[in-house]
Amino acid sequence: MELNRNQYFFLGIVILLLGLQFRVVSSYILTDEATQFLAERSNASSTHSTMVTFASDLGSTSHKVIRPPDWLGWCLISVGSVLILHSLAIRGPGS
Repeated sequence: MELNRNQYFFLGIVILLLGLQFRVVSSYILTDEATQFLAERSNASSTHSTMVTFASDLGSTSHKVIRPPDWLGWCLISVGSVLILHSLAIRGPGS
């Protein structure tokens, strides 16, 4: 499947906005369900997943905090900008 001009533009906008979000927000705190989901499927030791399960049974859970690196936002902004400029450079539909 070949992407057309509108699809490149839309993909560029989405990636650019995602990069801007990573630049503005410094960390993400996951919900109880997401933390437990990651603990069950990660290669972490069994004691950690047991502690998460035990803590979730007690009602006081430790939420996982994700801190993306600074370069990730700039990388996504750059890729999104290039995709937007590429979409403007190729011929549009019907041309």
